Amino acid sequence: MGSYLSLVPWKSHDHWIGIYLLTHCCQGPTMYPCVVGHEIVGIAVRVGSEVKHVKVGDRVGVGAQSDSCRNRTGKCNDCSSGRENLCWREGRTDTYNGVYLNGGKSYGGHADYNRAPGYFVIKIPDQLNPAHAAPMLCGGVTTYTPLKANGCGPGKRVGVIGVGGLGHFAILWAKALGADRVVGVSRRESKRADVLKLGADDYIATEDEKDWAQTHAASLDLIICTVSSPDMPLRDYMGLLDSYGRLVQVGAPEDALPVLQAFDFIPKGKSLSGSVIGSPKDIEEMLQLAVEKNVQPWVVERPLSDANQAFIDMDNGLARYRYTLVNEKHI
Repeated sequence: MGSYLSLVPWKSHDHWIGIYLLTHCCQGPTMYPCVVGHEIVGIAVRVGSEVKHVKVGDRVGVGAQSDSCRNRTGKCNDCSSGRENLCWREGRTDTYNGVYLNGGKSYGGHADYNRAPGYFVIKIPDQLNPAHAAPMLCGGVTTYTPLKANGCGPGKRVGVIGVGGLGHFAILWAKALGADRVVGVSRRESKRADVLKLGADDYIATEDEKDWAQTHAASLDLIICTVSSPDMPLRDYMGLLDSYGRLVQVGAPEDALPVLQAFDFIPKGKSLSGSVIGSPKDIEEMLQLAVEKNVQPWVVERPLSDANQAFIDMDNGLARYRYTLVNEKHI
């Protein structure tokens, strides 16, 4: 690997992980050479002297982000407030296909080892199945963070639009956080059984249920939208919200969002917002919740050598609902 990838010298805050599990989400334009893959779980094999929260031999993980500016280029309100996931200053680095502040590139988890700054390396609780923990590090926290930030819990009626890798996590977290009512929303009736088995109280099939928008109007307080289609019926989704309800968009369409009108918001004080992954603290809290509430995501383990076919199957909608790739060299 050293003859192909350019690595900067080892730093005291760095961390090497022997990888045995990973998953893969998405990424934009690629800078070559590139090693893809995030949502990494493995064993710490080398730990810098400044890293105090983990030690060699610990089971650890890295999500979609492996660094932020951390106030190294001036005061950052987000990093200073524990919102490192919202930092977009120089120094923010994705787990792969990014550039660290020192000029080194970030390389991902489709490898035997991963190196990352220790601040973004998370200790995985011993009680948690590592194959379950891996997809939580990005897909899981992407839905956990907006639920927690928007008060999901007793007294809340929560809707989850899109029942896939992200959406199935959102249902699990909403139930674990104690929401009064959780409703899954997808296009076809075929996912109803899965959604109810995940713990949801009801299901709306938007292409199979006549007059669904009118039937379920003003029935929800909070919606997590994981759909990334520019053609989604966003105005109807907003209509599902009751007074002062909020829709949080976490799916990322490549094109523009559907058009909304001012009166989709004004009469009942509704709002539309967004959310992106989560901070290291968010990830730690989420993993602890998973332990305490015995959250069981639907994960299929596949060998890393089968990665190409796994991506094809995922693109074809065959995953139910996340694939975890296993590096059999390190099992």
